[in-house]
Amino acid sequence: MVFPRLLASLLFLPLFASAAEVIRPKVVVVTMFEAGNDTGDRPGEFQFWVEREKLTQVHPFPQGYRDLRTNAEGSVLGVVTGVGTAKSTATIMALGLDPRFDLTKSYWLVAGIAGIDPHDGPLGAAVWAEWLVDGDLGHEIDPREMPAGWTTGYIPLRKKKPYELPVDRSEGEAYRLDPGLVEWAYQLTKDTPLADTEAMQKRRALYTGYPKAQRPPLVMKGDNLSSMTYWHGKILNQWANDWVKYYSEGTGNYVTTAMEDTGTMQSLTFLARAKRVDVQRVLVLRTASNFDMQWPGGDAAESLSGEKLGPGYSAYLPSLEAAHRVGSVVVHELVKNWTRYDKEIPKK
Repeated sequence: MVFPRLLASLLFLPLFASAAEVIRPKVVVVTMFEAGNDTGDRPGEFQFWVEREKLTQVHPFPQGYRDLRTNAEGSVLGVVTGVGTAKSTATIMALGLDPRFDLTKSYWLVAGIAGIDPHDGPLGAAVWAEWLVDGDLGHEIDPREMPAGWTTGYIPLRKKKPYELPVDRSEGEAYRLDPGLVEWAYQLTKDTPLADTEAMQKRRALYTGYPKAQRPPLVMKGDNLSSMTYWHGKILNQWANDWVKYYSEGTGNYVTTAMEDTGTMQSLTFLARAKRVDVQRVLVLRTASNFDMQWPGGDAAESLSGEKLGPGYSAYLPSLEAAHRVGSVVVHELVKNWTRYDKEIPKK
């Protein structure tokens, strides 16, 4: 007779890897969505990494959004979190607790597309973030009912009015990545050539009066606002700038908008407390697939629908290309010189 407790333990044995089988990735590449298959069709954020970094080993991952992949030697691990902070939080936590992987020395590279502020940069740009600010945690009243003099009906959590001091980041409202590591990644990649297209040139030409939007694509630094709501338009662009400035206490500059990064950082922060990861080894690279607001004289609804629902983002494929082209420089450097970076976080 097999006792119930023994039977239960036997049933769960396949979930736990022996010490010899544990995979120790040097870099975890975090993407957020894939359009279809991992290879061979219209790409999402994951596909170029799978094909070009030879992530041929599939690891079933039913507790997360999508199966994991590694290269043959296990030095690079790729994960797709799913769209939004809820999915990214759940998936990264599940990965961090997976006994098949030792992630205590791994570097984390979030590489995905985003909207960009035309005040700061062009389509196709690759932007390294230092500040990740959450755009969901807060109180809200309809702007039509807000007091005279307020610029927004969105209020920081546990505050009584917009941008009330002192700033409180205790609930995960904002995270600051290691400035030295971010600068190192930027310096390493700043001269990487990025693709430009006729469609991108036509779109950016609409943004008269925005000289930084009319530049060809480039590698730059700028901070990220993460929110579950896909927002768009000039008024919300101003809110995003003010919100990031507030939570970074004037040191950050809003440049890109995406949906997942504060969720990813929340899980990594908790996992670091459990000594499962090193939260100082995180980089976020967002590449500009579209502008976050309409062009001068344009309509916000028209701008949103034209980018999102029409032929697709003006810089969709070039932004996917930029994420891999720039991000892979960092990945290859970390893997190639692992004897150094295993023990020492690079700085500039």
